[in-house]
Amino acid sequence: MLARAVREVEEAVQRGRVTPSVRTRFQVVALLMRRERAVMKADVSGTESHRAEQLKRLDGIATILAKTAARDTSLLALLAEDAVVSGEARDLEREMYEAAGREQEPQEEVPAPETPAPIVPERRVVPQSVVSRQLANPFLTPDFSAVAPARRSEGGRLGVWELLGPLFRSFETPAHGASSSMPLPEPTSLRAPGDLELMPHQAQLVASAADGHRTFLLADEPGLGKTAQALLAAQAADAYPLLVVVPNVVKTNWAREASLWTPKRPATVIHGNGENIDGFADIVVVNYEVLDRHVGWLGDLGFRGMVVDEAHFIKNKSSQRSQHVLELSERIRSRVQRPLLMALTGTPLINDIEDFKAIWQYLGWIDDKKPRAELMDSLEEMGLTPADRGFYPAARRCVVDLGIVRRRKVDVAADIPARRIADLPVELDDEAGRSIRAAERELARRLVKRYDNALEIRTSGTVVDGIDHELVRRVATWEREETSNAKTGENVFGMMRRIGQAKAGLAADYAAQLARSVGKVVFFAKHVDVMDAAEETFAKRGIAFSSIRGDQTPSRRQKQIDAFVEDPDVKVAVCSLMAAGVGLNLQVASNVVLAELSWTDAEQTQAIDRVHRIGQEEPVTAWRIIASQTIDTRIAELIDSKAGLAARALDGSDEEISSSADVQLEALVTLLTDALERR
Repeated sequence: MLARAVREVEEAVQRGRVTPSVRTRFQVVALLMRRERAVMKADVSGTESHRAEQLKRLDGIATILAKTAARDTSLLALLAEDAVVSGEARDLEREMYEAAGREQEPQEEVPAPETPAPIVPERRVVPQSVVSRQLANPFLTPDFSAVAPARRSEGGRLGVWELLGPLFRSFETPAHGASSSMPLPEPTSLRAPGDLELMPHQAQLVASAADGHRTFLLADEPGLGKTAQALLAAQAADAYPLLVVVPNVVKTNWAREASLWTPKRPATVIHGNGENIDGFADIVVVNYEVLDRHVGWLGDLGFRGMVVDEAHFIKNKSSQRSQHVLELSERIRSRVQRPLLMALTGTPLINDIEDFKAIWQYLGWIDDKKPRAELMDSLEEMGLTPADRGFYPAARRCVVDLGIVRRRKVDVAADIPARRIADLPVELDDEAGRSIRAAERELARRLVKRYDNALEIRTSGTVVDGIDHELVRRVATWEREETSNAKTGENVFGMMRRIGQAKAGLAADYAAQLARSVGKVVFFAKHVDVMDAAEETFAKRGIAFSSIRGDQTPSRRQKQIDAFVEDPDVKVAVCSLMAAGVGLNLQVASNVVLAELSWTDAEQTQAIDRVHRIGQEEPVTAWRIIASQTIDTRIAELIDSKAGLAARALDGSDEEISSSADVQLEALVTLLTDALERR
């Protein structure tokens, strides 16, 4: 548990995201590491070798803490013996003890000094221009001008039922061809500012906002122009000032799009502490990464609308960014009767149907435990309960009608050429390839040994003929939990990274061939070292390239994008899958090379749809580089098997889908099962 926690802290600090919760976790890990070390040294009940092994592991945790503190020296104060331990740290300490099944020793209460200095610096800020706006309008009154729809009294027939579970399951039930999209009015006009032109499906959503609809889960497939629809819907609903929460890599693009689609509404982008923002702008764009320091004044500014882009980013309700987004939407609803709330994502479901939960709560359809009034009224009007056979399709329809809008390219954009994914197997026949296959065998041996040990100590008396598949899954789960954040030892994460490194040169060579024969190519990789190796290959081949990464400033990133789009000599865009997989328009190319596999079909789809989108004039091919005779092949199959989740939930497909368990777990299950079958 300490190893996982310290890796999370290390990764957060490496990404420059040293939030108060990260500081708290850093301090708690240090406290527990010291305590465990003292306990282990005093323990004479175990063997000397066991004690030495545990002390070695604790030394490893201490080393990571030291390296992390060296990266951000403000953490050093938390390691001091006299460092103040906050109430949040004590709570986390207690939670970790409970999760480990250990009883916490009582701690001596230390009286707080009269003027204690907080260990976590105050990070929330209020830009001066915002203060000016607040002073210009000090009496921000609630807006209840919109008439609230009549509501039934509580305590109806469904009041005794737990309904969130059945509502989620209604989207797992085959819809027999019924698409999950609310009825939309026919648009009366396709006019847009300047020379811009709306497509009919875009104009339909704008017309719905003009007619008074105010909550939308806009889940159009990537590339169908969700940004323009959101901006024009806000204009139709007069939802200003408008708050837009986006990933860091697209916030500059949102400001550009706003200047195109709603040129009379000034937009401002928050960078860092927001010193240079326009506090009087109609559209405020902020990225998830700095939301924590601005959430205070954002909640008080008087927004009448809010858009959350790439809304699947908030699916984990325990994350800080999810909590901030939910807090802001709640504060907006508290003072505006019917605000415009929009969640934009082409991939609303990543691993599980309950990925919907945070999005629905943000939109105000449900709270943490039950449907809110509007949805509850619709469910009551059905006259059915979860015990009735017809409840699920009817309940699904009730949720959809609240504002789910899902259109596919094949349905609404026939002029967009087709796309295909082509797998290119490559042989890793060098020393790196042999090392990777040896590592796979070692991991399989470790899993088999763990499985056999579990069988030997089993006390339930259960006897299974052949392979115990339930135990296989438990062993795989243990392995995944223990090694998910480990940077050493053979594990599925480390192997996939090594496979990516081994494929880098081959993938870059193929991209270079494409660039010479068919024109511009977008090259995607997950890891920086793979991008570095690819760029070195392109430089040797004399191929000009752009580099789009997560550690670039917005202006630097935009220059790289512009060079690829506008300069005919720049043939390849080398892109980070995480940093460039969303929000970019790269349809100047029609070929994509996926040098490394993602862990989800959603990430893969998002990357391909940077090219396969409105404005594309040629068929799109995504070349997926697969290392044959390695676990890479199996993971590609698992990713493809999970692609049906969104199809069933949103597109009415009856396609069978695999379990919602993640790909890493399934890969370990397969590896262990294959090893047991071979012996």
